[in-house]
Amino acid sequence: MSDPNPNQNQHQDQHPNPNADEDEGTQETFISHLVELRDRIIRAGIAVVVIFVSLVYWAPDIFRLLARPLMQNLPAGGKMIVTDVTGSFFVPMKVTMLVAFVIALPVVLYQVWAFVAPGLYQHEKRLVAPLVGSSYALFLCGMAFAYFVVFPTLFRVMAHYNAPLGAEMTTDIDNYLSFVLTMFLAFGVTFEVPIVVVLLVRMGVLTIKKLRDIRPYVIVGAFVVAAVVTPPDVFSQLILAVPLIVLYEAGIVAARLIVGKDRSAADGDGESESAAS
Repeated sequence: MSDPNPNQNQHQDQHPNPNADEDEGTQETFISHLVELRDRIIRAGIAVVVIFVSLVYWAPDIFRLLARPLMQNLPAGGKMIVTDVTGSFFVPMKVTMLVAFVIALPVVLYQVWAFVAPGLYQHEKRLVAPLVGSSYALFLCGMAFAYFVVFPTLFRVMAHYNAPLGAEMTTDIDNYLSFVLTMFLAFGVTFEVPIVVVLLVRMGVLTIKKLRDIRPYVIVGAFVVAAVVTPPDVFSQLILAVPLIVLYEAGIVAARLIVGKDRSAADGDGESESAAS
């Protein structure tokens, strides 16, 4: 039998479904993004593994360096113990992996940046680089503050309280690692407060006046966070809450300076445009 509508079939052949091409292009783009993301993750992982392999020979020394603030403040005869059969091997490995990740973090952040950069506007690209760099530097400062200031002071105070009780101050290396990681994370995040404050002001979420108005709530919140994160004693809470409050004030000062520069730049651009007109 002959086709009853030959002209219609010919017309459909000449005009294929445009949505099919669009869907196919979207699928190819999505797959290409997944492939790029996989490659970026692999490169970041390789950087961490290479540094870890380079440091693994010194894993015991790295752990002893991490344990030094405690060991220096233990009373005579004080020591660390191992309660797990494999603890003496895996704990130094975990510490070395952490150190490798911190060292390789710039490479990891660059891979993240390279993946998201094509989708950012030019002014966003200019903001991301200093933002990521300052965030990394502040996080390291938080870890250094915990290691050089908080740990020696805290362990000295704890040893002083234990002495009248006649209790021997020892700790399991796995528990010590968990404590150290918690404190590193707590102080590293705490030192990011100025970045968060500046971002909130720059994006227009909060104003400097509003930040000043909510200062009492921030102070209370700092002590609540310190009570949750740190060991249950007043000294540990103070040693985290006070820097948190100080960094909040530093963020307000930094936001005021940055907003002032932005306004000056905007006024300068407006004057230039007026002169050009």
